[in-house]
Amino acid sequence: MKKVLIVTYYFPPSGGPGVQRVLKFATYLRSFGWQPVILTVKDADYPARDESLLKEIPPDVAVYRTRIFEPYDAYRMLTGKKSGMPVDVNTIPRAGEKRSMKERVAEFIRATFFIPDARIGWYRHAVREGMKIIEEEGISAIYSSSPPYTCSVIARALKRRSGLPWIAGFRDPWRGFLSAPRRWWLPDLFDRRLERGVFRDCDRMEVAWTGILKDFHAKYPALPTAKVHHLPNGFDSADFPSVEVVDKRFFTVTYTGSMYGKRNPEVFLAAVASLVENGSVDPSTIRLQFIGRFGAEVREMFAHPLLAQSIVVKEYMPHADSVRHLFQSDALLMIVDDFRGNEEIVPGKVFEYIGAGKPIIALAPEGAVAAVIRETRSGRIARSDDVAAIAETFRLYYDQWIAGTLGLEQDKAEVLKYERREVAKRLAGLLDEVT
Repeated sequence: MKKVLIVTYYFPPSGGPGVQRVLKFATYLRSFGWQPVILTVKDADYPARDESLLKEIPPDVAVYRTRIFEPYDAYRMLTGKKSGMPVDVNTIPRAGEKRSMKERVAEFIRATFFIPDARIGWYRHAVREGMKIIEEEGISAIYSSSPPYTCSVIARALKRRSGLPWIAGFRDPWRGFLSAPRRWWLPDLFDRRLERGVFRDCDRMEVAWTGILKDFHAKYPALPTAKVHHLPNGFDSADFPSVEVVDKRFFTVTYTGSMYGKRNPEVFLAAVASLVENGSVDPSTIRLQFIGRFGAEVREMFAHPLLAQSIVVKEYMPHADSVRHLFQSDALLMIVDDFRGNEEIVPGKVFEYIGAGKPIIALAPEGAVAAVIRETRSGRIARSDDVAAIAETFRLYYDQWIAGTLGLEQDKAEVLKYERREVAKRLAGLLDEVT
């Protein structure tokens, strides 16, 4: 069996959606002739931790962990934030939100000196250890998972030094994406050179959603896009609970994941509140459940004057527990970030929602999310600013719940395309091609 070196920052005990993609590749690539060897970090400043995921690493998968310099403790000290506070959900502002002078200085430092991102302190350690692994393990190919984009820069260096083929994986676009800092011209020039070099030098690129390919082509039309392949995120039915227990007293709508900045529940709550105000919905019969990590401004929204009694907020929990809550819900809430170009974004959790088989209330533009929900017949879509359409969808599912007729008739063939095992099979095919 050939071996592939996987360069990834997010790996157990990291939690969050980013870790699931690469963890499932590590699990299922072995079924298709490829033995993963993992190069990751130790003592990382992860936004979320899930120690339970350590048990999901296959016992025959070697994991090498190296040192990394993480700048976020210094950021917290500079901005006066509490030690251990997740940085990501508290650094991306809403439109028009004012930042303090300390926050503006911290953002300037981040944008000027941390290129391509704040994980660049891993580069030297990872390249040195990566070359040792390549020699000792007999590696045949390299795969990197980004963001952070430092992983791509590391993999590019390993390819140059070893001559091995390299597949660059991207879960999000690079420069100009929602979470990217706004750089002034000189650091932006360096970042652009890194981005272009990665896109040019990789043997294949795989992207989690097609908008990443469009972003690539728009930035660098002279580079060949034929080497870019769409490998969607997915779900693993092996993670699903065998018993479904739903609390019949409440119409429970669940959201799982992070919320911050432009991704927030403000319009959804306004839509539900309008139904409460006109008597269409009894607030004592609904439960709006939010599970994950939330920015301070989002937590303020949860104290809604009409809905506070119906809102349940649960902090980030192990992945298995989060999945169990999906199955214990009546409907699921999906919110796509509200900014220009969001029609191309496909959050990884949409596939887990689809796999759970519960009706989805999607606040999203016409685009990729709407297409996958329609093709699998998994729910209804409304624009994220359309209070009336959101309220109509909520009331439809609520009324069906009252009548005992709530359910889905999904297209099972379309749903099965997004099983993690099938996506891993396609990555194995790309590895076969480059070797």
